[in-house]
Amino acid sequence: MELLIAGKSVLKDVNLPRAKSFIPNLCISVAYYVPLQHLIRIAVMVVFDKFEGTGNDFVIIDNRDLSFNPDPDTVARLCHRRFGIGADGLILLQSYEEKDFEMVYFNSDGHLGSMCGNGGRCISAFAYMKGVAQEHCTFKAYDGDHEAFVQPVQGKTGVFHVKLSMNEVAGLQTIADDFFLDTGSPHYVSMRNNLGDMDVVEEGRKIRYSEPFRKSGTNVNFVHEEGEGIRVRTYERGVEDETLCCGTGVTASVLCYASIRGMDAGSVPVAVQGGNVTVHFAKNGDTFSNLWLEGQARHVFTGTWPLDL
Repeated sequence: MELLIAGKSVLKDVNLPRAKSFIPNLCISVAYYVPLQHLIRIAVMVVFDKFEGTGNDFVIIDNRDLSFNPDPDTVARLCHRRFGIGADGLILLQSYEEKDFEMVYFNSDGHLGSMCGNGGRCISAFAYMKGVAQEHCTFKAYDGDHEAFVQPVQGKTGVFHVKLSMNEVAGLQTIADDFFLDTGSPHYVSMRNNLGDMDVVEEGRKIRYSEPFRKSGTNVNFVHEEGEGIRVRTYERGVEDETLCCGTGVTASVLCYASIRGMDAGSVPVAVQGGNVTVHFAKNGDTFSNLWLEGQARHVFTGTWPLDL
């Protein structure tokens, strides 16, 4: 018999036990075609988990065996909300020496992304749920090392409270009345009076594709002071749309707000389209440190995805 994966001949004269040992960590769906003695067609199914952090949603795959090596088209198709699973991004959990794991993040357009704060919260909860890490974990990401504290929320299955460390930020660049800074990903921050009626996609796209940012792009955050904290709406590059929450974006927005208010340390509550998070910080001169992003992460479901679609 012949084993085909995605229509390509891989092994000949194989039986199913050998086929399954050939790809030990993937689900294998078998369909028989006539004549049976000559052909077995194998559809390889990858197991994934869907998570969301304040409405920022991700497909997460345990890739410690490095068996999943997607190209940009596969990632984009997987994240597509009508023809795929649907997500703001894909995250691979991989092994990393001296850390609990490595976080590899792809934007929904299929390309490797920079640091994703809510993705960091979600993968920490995923690692805890799968027994890869304990309540306190450390991991490697695009922008360096991070740590997180994960606590299951009592009475809510699959819901976790996650406090994630963010790397320090040195200095804020001013652009007219706005700001630009990097909190693991580049962010443009603009204070506005009214966010409710704003067309975030149109306004965000103007800045994201403006001349200073045209080549590499930037995320764009619109911020309004609200109560004892702020409200933030974000246009994300790579998604090229408004997302319900952006972790590095709310972190950037809090630092700009703190700079305007002359705050040297504190905890700022942030309302976003998908719920609420809190950012903690301390400031020494022009440097913000002891940065933490805190909020809930939720496991939505587990599924399988056929790689030969």
